[in-house]
Amino acid sequence: MDKNELIDCICEINRSARTEFLAQFSEEDLTAYLEHLMELDLHELTVCN
Repeated sequence: MDKNELIDCICEINRSARTEFLAQFSEEDLTAYLEHLMELDLHELTVCN
């Protein structure tokens, strides 16, 4: 995925994330963050919202 695709995926999972903020990070950082988000249990996501 390119940087824009990573940001789009992150924003779909973490709706409070802002594109302008995420754009400051490298593709490696964004990939690691996306992997972290995808590892979260759906129950944890529900509790956070």
